[in-house]
Formats: sequence, structure tokens, C-alpha cells
Amino acid sequence: MTSQSAATLRSRYVAQAASDLEENRRRQQELAERISVLKQEEALLADILTLAERYEGFADATRLPEQLQDEPSVAKTQQAPAKAAARRPASAKSATATQTAKVGAKGKSRQPLLGDLLAELLGQYDEPRLAKELRDELLEKHPDRNPTPQVVRNTLESLVAKGRIRRHKQQRSVMYTLVEQDGTDTD
Repeated sequence: MTSQSAATLRSRYVAQAASDLEENRRRQQELAERISVLKQEEALLADILTLAERYEGFADATRLPEQLQDEPSVAKTQQAPAKAAARRPASAKSATATQTAKVGAKGKSRQPLLGDLLAELLGQYDEPRLAKELRDELLEKHPDRNPTPQVVRNTLESLVAKGRIRRHKQQRSVMYTLVEQDGTDTD
């Protein structure tokens, strides 16, 4: 083996080792980011588990998913008001006061579900509507309701999954229309 071929071989090994080290560093960075995401997910799941334990004895468990979207329950809040109030943002705290009044009236004045309101709004139009347009109209007609754009989109997608509305994609826009019910009134 000549000294030139040995030098060439040595330079290849050095280049390969440098490449491997760089790849290891990149992979370590990816794994560190993934660990961070997993820790955040773990914290979120722990919070969900805590909430589930709090609502375990709730009388009507079928209402829980809708309540989480935009009307907080006060069943357990009354037992531990300081702890629950500390976790909620200010807007949810004022909603809790409203909900407390509703619970006192034995549920007779419950707000309609967000999905029902959105379906009602869609029923007024023959052409597809954007989620943003529906949210703007909802805020105008129901100023007491203030769902985020994401909550409106999630609710609309939930209605699509249930077959109550239909999704239309036009280029990068997603629009929605009410599904016509056979023989039933959509209002």
C-alpha cells in the first residue's frame, strides 16, 4: 500500500467519521425535541385524566364533550372552587357564574349547543359557507357566545363526521353546507 493510497483512505475515514458525528448530533437534536413534545403531551394527558376523575360522578356524562367546547360545568367546581378557579382563564370564570345560575334553574335555560346553532345558520343558505363567515354570523346573532375559530372548525368537522353537514373543498378553502334531511324539517 502506498503512502498516497493510505492518505486517501485515512481522509475517507475522517470524512465518514465527521459525517457520522454530524448525523448523530442531528438525531440527538430531533430526539430532544421529540422528548419535549412527549413531555408536553404527558402533561396534557395528566390534566385530562384529572378532569376525567373530577367528572367521574357527573350525572349526565353524555353532555361532557359539548360542555368542554364552550360551557364549563360547575358540578365539581362547587366542591373545590379555589382550585378550579385557579386553573380557568378569566373568560371561563365569568362563564362559570352564568352556568351556576343555569344549574340553579335546574337546566331550564340551557344554551343551545354550538353544533345546533351552526347547523341552524347553515340551513339559512343554499350555497356553501366558510367557517369564518359562520363564526362571524354566530358572534353577531349570539353575542353571549364567543367560540374561537378553532372551536367552530372542530364543531363543523364533528357535524361532518355525524353526517349532518357536508364539506366542500375549493382550492385551499373549506366550505360547509347543511345536508338535506329526507322528510324532516332542518330548522
